[in-house]
Amino acid sequence: MSRLYGDPIEVWTRDGEPAQFVWRDRLYSVRAVVDHWVVAREWWKTTETDPGERRFWRVQASPHRQVGTYELRFDTASAGWLLLRAWD
Repeated sequence: MSRLYGDPIEVWTRDGEPAQFVWRDRLYSVRAVVDHWVVAREWWKTTETDPGERRFWRVQASPHRQVGTYELRFDTASAGWLLLRAWD
């Protein structure tokens, strides 16, 4: 089962992919990227040069030993990250 969040997170990347993130004051290490996709919508554009993209990653990550699955989103316009979903 998954839960929706939409919480802002801080993310560190390596080779363009999330490597670590902080969510609710806990540092998570990304163990594996399960999936990656890009969605572009014209109505997401904020300027003419904005591609209007949202980049999504489904990752396996953990703050300790127990690994969970998380969906992260990067907004190209704001350069902000969100944790959208977590699976039990």
